[in-house]
Amino acid sequence: MKLGLSKSVAIIVAHPDDETLWAGGTVLSNPSWQCFVLCLCRGSDRNRATKFHNALGALGATGVIGDLDDGPDQNPLDASLLENTILNLLPSKRYDLIITHSPRGEYTRHLRHEEVGKAVINLWNKKSLSTGELWSFAYDDNARAHCPLPIKIDTAYRKLSASIWGKKYNIVTKIYGFDSDSWEAKTTPTAEAFWQFNSVEQATIWASSDAASR
Repeated sequence: MKLGLSKSVAIIVAHPDDETLWAGGTVLSNPSWQCFVLCLCRGSDRNRATKFHNALGALGATGVIGDLDDGPDQNPLDASLLENTILNLLPSKRYDLIITHSPRGEYTRHLRHEEVGKAVINLWNKKSLSTGELWSFAYDDNARAHCPLPIKIDTAYRKLSASIWGKKYNIVTKIYGFDSDSWEAKTTPTAEAFWQFNSVEQATIWASSDAASR
């Protein structure tokens, strides 16, 4: 995991709090990064949207929140709509690093997470987005057997310091306002893991095999 260097970073997520839960410790550990967070859902939810922008301040990032459908039925999004929304909301199409969801999500199961992960890799494959590296969140809940845990095998895995984890937990509980007994607070990982790709070919092959495992 290449840390500590100044770089332009786009973090593309489905919901407010995804950026913190799955990558907040990594962002906080790299204050030299210029991070832009694109959240694709809940823009019309004033409460969540306000908390999202407050969380960005605590992370030292900038960002924007969109308003794609996120209803409880989780009807699939049109792939072209999702991809065009990503392109329209990102201020740049070139980054040193893009961080996003895995095509299989982080837990069983949230369709929006999976769709976003697939869309970002597809945009990179079509050369609509350019990045030196792509990192996908690497977590699993073993079919709801436990809270999502970072995957240690074949990933970049990093244990967070107590100080960094405390700041991350504070964003989840104080800024986003989740109770200490909530799923979000109990889930907040003390380590973070990512599948890392230096080429679009590598990411595309992995995404295809990953999707086939569903």
